[in-house]
Amino acid sequence: MHSPRLPRIGTYSAWRDTARQLAMAGVPAHQVDWGLSDNPKSMFDRPLPSEQGQITVPASFADLTRSLIPERNGRGMTLAYTLLTRLQDTSGLLSNRADPHVAEARDIAKSVHRDLHKMHAFVRFREATPQHSQASQRRTFVSWFEPDHRIEEPVADFFVNRFGDMDWKIITPEVTVTYLDRSLTLKAVASSRPDLDDPLEQLWGTYYASIFNPARLKPNAMRAEMPRKYWKNLPEARLIPGLIAGARARTTAMQDANATTPSLHLARRVDQTPRRTPEAIVQTDLTRLSSGLSTCTRCPLHGPATQAVRGEGPTDAPLMIVGELPGDQEDISGRPFVGPAGQLFDRIAQQAGLNRKAAYVTNAVKHFKFIQRGKRRIHDRPAISEVDACRWWLERELLTVNPDLVLAMGAIALHALTGDGSRVLKRRGGTERTRDGRPLLVTLHPSCLLRLPESQARDRATEDFRNDLVHAVEMLRVRAG
Repeated sequence: MHSPRLPRIGTYSAWRDTARQLAMAGVPAHQVDWGLSDNPKSMFDRPLPSEQGQITVPASFADLTRSLIPERNGRGMTLAYTLLTRLQDTSGLLSNRADPHVAEARDIAKSVHRDLHKMHAFVRFREATPQHSQASQRRTFVSWFEPDHRIEEPVADFFVNRFGDMDWKIITPEVTVTYLDRSLTLKAVASSRPDLDDPLEQLWGTYYASIFNPARLKPNAMRAEMPRKYWKNLPEARLIPGLIAGARARTTAMQDANATTPSLHLARRVDQTPRRTPEAIVQTDLTRLSSGLSTCTRCPLHGPATQAVRGEGPTDAPLMIVGELPGDQEDISGRPFVGPAGQLFDRIAQQAGLNRKAAYVTNAVKHFKFIQRGKRRIHDRPAISEVDACRWWLERELLTVNPDLVLAMGAIALHALTGDGSRVLKRRGGTERTRDGRPLLVTLHPSCLLRLPESQARDRATEDFRNDLVHAVEMLRVRAG
C-alpha cells in the first residue's frame, strides 16, 4: 500500500507529480491511500516506485483534476487517480457520462465550482491597520471565510486580479492568503474568526435595505443562492429577517403609491386651492412624493449617496424648516437633522420655545454630497445645478404641506427658496418671500456655529440663531392669532 501525503499548500502540483509516478509504475488505484501531510500514514506504507514507461491523458483531464483535488474529504484525489489509470486503457472515458466514476467526478467538480462561486460572492473585506510603511498609500483589508472545500489556492488569483490595487488578507480555518505590496503568499496555519467590526458596515446595511425590493422577494431562491451558513459573516444578513417580515407591508405601500407626481405646471395650478388641504389627501401626496424621491436621478448625487433623505413632520405643519443637504448620519439613517448640526438645532430650538415635532423639517438637496478621506466621508458643497435640480422636490413639499412660514437655514436653502443665496449674514433675521410668495425667515445653518473656532464668536452667533428661532415662534403666533 502506498500512502502519499501531500502538502496543504501546493497540493495540486504535488498530487500531479505523485500520480504520474505511480501511474507510470502501474500501481492500481486500490493500492493508493491519498491524504494530506497531517493525515497519519498506513503502517504498510511503501516508498514510491521508480517511473517506468509513459502515460497519456486528454487535455480536459487537467481541468477536471484541478476541480477534484480541492475536495474536502480526499475522495477527489482518489477519484482523479482512478480516472488516470483507467484512461490508459479507455481513451474516451471522460465523454461517457453514464460511467459511475465520471458521473461522480462531475458531481464533485460541480460542488467545488459552486464553492468557488460562493467565495467570490460572499467574501466581505473590512478595512484594517496597514501592514506596510507609511510611505505606501495602499489601504489594507481583511476578511474571514469558511469554504466547504480546500479552494484557497485556486481562488487566490481571482482576488489578486479583482483587488490588486490594495493590500488584503483572507483568513480561513486552515489557510491565510495574504496580498501585500503586490506579492501573494499562502500559509497553512490554523485560524479562528478575527474581530472584523467596521464602521462602514452600518452604511452598507442602510444601502442594502434601501435597494431591497419586497415585490420581487423569493425567500427560497435567496436561501439557495446565499445559504444560511454564510450569513454570520455577511453584515447585511442581520437585516434579512426583518426585511422579509416587512415585505408584504412594503409591497402594499408601493402599490398604494403607484400614481405619479403631477407635472410642475399642474402642481402650480393646485396652489389656487385653500391653504389647508384635508390631511388624508396630503398624506397620500407625501407618500407618493417619498416613493418617487427614493428613485430620483435628476442629478449625479444619487450615485454615491446611500439614499435620498426625505422630509419629516406633520403634513399640515404651519412651519417648514429647510436646511441645506444631508450629512453622513442623515445619509445612513434616512432622516433629516439627526447629526451634530441637527442635535445642536434641537437644543437651541427648545430654548427658543420652538417645537421641532410640530414643524416639517427637510433639506434643499436630498442626497448627501461628500469627499471620501479614508474611512470618513467629508461634507462637500453642492453645485448650483444640483441645488436647482433638487428644487423640483422642495417645491412639491411646499405645495403639499402648505406652511404659513418657511425658515431658510443657510445659503443653499436660501438659493433654493428665493433664487439668491448671497449675503446670508446681512439678510439673517430678515423676512422675505419664497419664489411662490410665502413668508420666509432667513437664518444661519447650525453647522456654521459648529465650525466657528473662537468661543466668543460662537457664543454671539448662537445667541443670534436663538433669537431668529424666537422670532419664528412669534411670527407663527401672530399669524395664528
